[in-house]
Parts: sequence; C-alpha cells; structure tokens
Amino acid sequence: MESAVVSGLQGLVLGITNLGLGQVIMIVIASVLLYLGIRKGYEPLLLVPIGFGAILVNIPLAGMMAEDGFLRFFYDIGVRTEIFPLLIFLGIGAMTDFQPLFENPKIILLGAAGQFGIFLTLLLALAVGFDKLDAVAVAIIGACDGPTAIYVSSKFAPHLLGAVSVAAYSYMALVPLIQPPIMRVMTTAKERQIVMGMTKQPVSKTTKIVFPIAVTIFASILAPKGAPLIGTVMFGNLMKECGVVERLKSAAENDIANIVTLLLGLCIGATMEADKFLRAQTLLVLGLGFIAITLDTVVGLLFGKLMCLLTQGKINPLIGAAGISAFPMAARVAQVEGQKYNKKSYLLMPAMSANAGGQIGSVIAAAVMLSVLQGMGIVAG
Repeated sequence: MESAVVSGLQGLVLGITNLGLGQVIMIVIASVLLYLGIRKGYEPLLLVPIGFGAILVNIPLAGMMAEDGFLRFFYDIGVRTEIFPLLIFLGIGAMTDFQPLFENPKIILLGAAGQFGIFLTLLLALAVGFDKLDAVAVAIIGACDGPTAIYVSSKFAPHLLGAVSVAAYSYMALVPLIQPPIMRVMTTAKERQIVMGMTKQPVSKTTKIVFPIAVTIFASILAPKGAPLIGTVMFGNLMKECGVVERLKSAAENDIANIVTLLLGLCIGATMEADKFLRAQTLLVLGLGFIAITLDTVVGLLFGKLMCLLTQGKINPLIGAAGISAFPMAARVAQVEGQKYNKKSYLLMPAMSANAGGQIGSVIAAAVMLSVLQGMGIVAG
C-alpha cells in the first residue's frame, strides 16, 4: 500500500523531472509572444493562440503532438491538408476592398515591386545552403502575409513551419517599427513632403464583380500551382462585391475566419517543440525573413522614387513601402510618416492602393514560385 502511494506521488513530479532546458526556453519564448499580443497589441488574434500553443506543446509528457494528441488532430486535418490557410484566404478576400486600387490602377505596380524581396531572398537562401523547397518557404516570409507563408511552408517545408510562421507574423506586426527608418534613409525630405491629389473615380459594380473572376482565370492559368491561393482570395472578394450572398460573405469574414484563426494559431504553436525549434537554422530563418521584408521595402521605395520622377513629382515615394502585403498596416505607416513632414499630406488612400496591390502581388508571387518548381520537376503536378 505504501509503495503504491509513493509511486503515485512520484507520478506528480514526473513533469518536473522531465522538464528540460530547451522546454523552459521555449516556454519563455511563448510567454514573450503572449506579452507582445496581449500587452503590446501586436497581431493578438494570432500571437496569443500561437504563444499558448507553444506552451502546451512544451509541457513534458503531455503528448500534445503525439499521434493521438489534442493539437496533432487539428494539425493533421487543417495544416497538413492546407485547409486552414486557404480558409483564412477566403476570409481575407471577403474583407478586402479593392476600391482604392480601381481608383488609381497604376499604383498596382508598387504592389508588384514590393514582392521583389521574396525573389532576392530566395537566391540568398539558396546561397547559404537551404535546399530549393526550404529556400522557397523562407523567402515567402517577405510576402509579409502570414497565410501565404503558412500555406507554402506547410506544403513543402513542414519542419520549418514554426520558424517561418513566427517570423512572418512577428515581422508583420513590427512593420510600424521596421519600415520608418528605411523610409527616412531611402527618401529625401522634399520627396516626403509631396502632397498627392485625390483621384476619386467612379467604379461600376460590374467592374468590381468581373475583377476577381478575371484575376482568378488569368493568374491561375499563368501559375496553376497557385490556383488554390488565388481562387480562395478572389472568391471571398466576389462574395463581397456581388451582393447576393451576404450570409456566406458574413460567415467567411467572421465565423469561419475566427474559428480557423484560433485553431491555426494553436497548430502553429504546436510546431514549436524545443527539439525542433531551438536550432541554428531557426535563427537563420528569422534573419533571412527580416532581410526579405527589408528588401521588399527598399525596392518598393525605389520604385516609388522612379514613379515620382516619371510623374514629375506627383507621386510621394513613401507609398512604395506600402507595396508589401501587410494590409492595411503598411498603408497606415505611409500615412503617419507623410504627416510627420507635411500636415497637408494625406497618403492613406494611395497607400491603400499600393497595399491592395501588394495583397494580390504576394499571392501571385507565391503561385509563380510554386509553378516554377513544378515546371522544374521539383514538386509534383
């Protein structure tokens, strides 16, 4: 009887005796993510479940990612199948308003320029030793679009999912800190003071309906491997603009998006087990992700300067930084920076145009990369 009691009491301390240094470090890192989400308000809808999921998966003997584990169940049905990120894209499409882009179509070029960092970082990742699929997963952090990064990494580099996801969402949340210093270095005081005129133009309902259909057809034919990404975003936008499926649109942007965001965040946290996350490779992923977003911002600003030159000073180069896909945060950053140098400067709407272009550009960039890999025979058709 006494031995049974002693054995039972020993069972209560097994968790403590099996707690390793790596797990302690990961719990601390998870706590930092929770702090950033709760206290600082940085992407709380994802950093909070990611942080808590990371705590759960690093509890000794809890078996959260074992074959029959609680988090493994959701990971298998939602992340390994790529269903969760695609459903997130559906919600993003239902919430995205492309009106600013229609009003100033040439600004979409800034959205394209804001993706160059992805391809430059891809070359850099290959140069430092990542294989082709891992390099693609790392480079796509530069899209500054969490669902895109999750979709690509879960499909082709699941062992990097935790590092890539944390990098993508952390840097997306830190855009207001990362971009302003680059904006000040890359532009002159005179350029930052440019006031852009309003280009309010009527956009027909037919145009708004045809747009997502046309983009889906064109982009999917160009890059078939990215059809799931493009299709879900554009279908969500079609539901928003057609005006006849309000209940479905509402479900996509609210109920479905909320549930999937919760489960996706927990699943991402579940990939942050100490023995898989605490590697030199993780630091390399974080570093390359930062370089990718920095290069996106630099190229976007350079293209903004070129457009400023070609239009004889009618384009404020600051909106070039909004060409990344951190929607609408990057547009707000451009507005705030412009106001610092000229109180009469209202850059929000043109920056939103660039930002909407970046939203489309990041998805197409991922689609192009996946289709190129297919064409090279690296991934199956």
